[in-house]
Amino acid sequence: MPEAMTSTTGMAGTSMPAARSAAAQRGEARSGEAQGSPALGPVVVFSGGGTGGHLYPALALAAALEDLRPDVRAFFVGARRGIEARKLPELGREHLLVDVEGLPRTASPWKVLRALFRAAGALARVQRLFARLRPALVVVTGGYAGLPAGLAARLQKVPLVLQEQNAAAGLVTRLLARWGQPREIHLAYPEAGAGIAAAAREHITIGGNPIRHPRAIDRSETLRNFGLQPDLPVLLVVGGSQGSAALNAAVLEWLETEGAAGPRGLQVLWSTGPSHLEQVQQGLAEAGSPAHVHVRGFLDDMDSALGIADLALSRAGAMATSEFLAWGVAAVLVPLPTAAADHQTFNARALAEAGAAVHLPQKQLTGAALGAALHELLDEPSRLDVMRQRARERGQPDAARDIARELARLLPRQEAA
Repeated sequence: MPEAMTSTTGMAGTSMPAARSAAAQRGEARSGEAQGSPALGPVVVFSGGGTGGHLYPALALAAALEDLRPDVRAFFVGARRGIEARKLPELGREHLLVDVEGLPRTASPWKVLRALFRAAGALARVQRLFARLRPALVVVTGGYAGLPAGLAARLQKVPLVLQEQNAAAGLVTRLLARWGQPREIHLAYPEAGAGIAAAAREHITIGGNPIRHPRAIDRSETLRNFGLQPDLPVLLVVGGSQGSAALNAAVLEWLETEGAAGPRGLQVLWSTGPSHLEQVQQGLAEAGSPAHVHVRGFLDDMDSALGIADLALSRAGAMATSEFLAWGVAAVLVPLPTAAADHQTFNARALAEAGAAVHLPQKQLTGAALGAALHELLDEPSRLDVMRQRARERGQPDAARDIARELARLLPRQEAA
């Protein structure tokens, strides 16, 4: 069976979840040509995943490049164990999923050998894919899923571009910067350049993370839709798509000290994470059900939430912080201490030093410490205004479009119709 995949529907109109079965488990399905998709122009392979923080930048760049060059055929390479195994079929994106995993952070020789064996097998599959697709460009956005594609690009002499989201360059970015001979390296944080091999630094561009462009928000209507008051500042609490137990516990502890009257001079829009919603609701009931606290398991319209937020409390993932910057939202950042190579701490420190955020380490996170940090900012409106300005100065809302323009310059010229 071919290794490519394109549509959310299988043969004879069967829905993809039903049709994928064993093929999906192998990361394979019917190719675009097999289902009648027209042959397009140059193939551009986007690879990165394992987590949404690496996959979503790849998706954003592909969409932006397709806007500039509608003839481009975007193809994705990801990992069977990553979020891309679910999202790419849902989006109908052509893709190949390979059996690859991150290098273990333990001393187990067996786990290291297993990871290396899988990486070798994944590289062989990607090389076969490239021999058939003959891509004009490979774009790697990091994560263990991106390494086979980056190495295959080097071996088959396909131009390679790297995009790094975090303030500390990840292992895959560092390896491919050194050994992959990239044409371009796009960094969201200038601080990440310290981790790039000296010989590759001439290819660095600082351009931000590819995110959805901020849009105009009707504040009054949006506040009303969320059930919020028009005359109180809004604290947006987000712990990622799955929520954060540590952030949730600290917010509950803080609210208990505030009492049933609610947070002083503040209303809270709180995305708890779906699995934490019931526990948080019980905690709020015990705290007197503060009227100015509004909880959701998940915020479907994050753009609207960002548009009304005066202050955010969040983890320090690259994409979340990039959205805060683009929207000009000041933030209290609590890095996830178990993040790979502690990269979220580097993100939080960089933004705190830039004056756009407050860095609150999780080991210092208590209800009292959180309340003190929040009210210190709210009691000094001028400081909050400066933080918002610093965030906007650091933001790159046009990053996806700007990087896509650079990618387009590396492609063959579009033929006249």
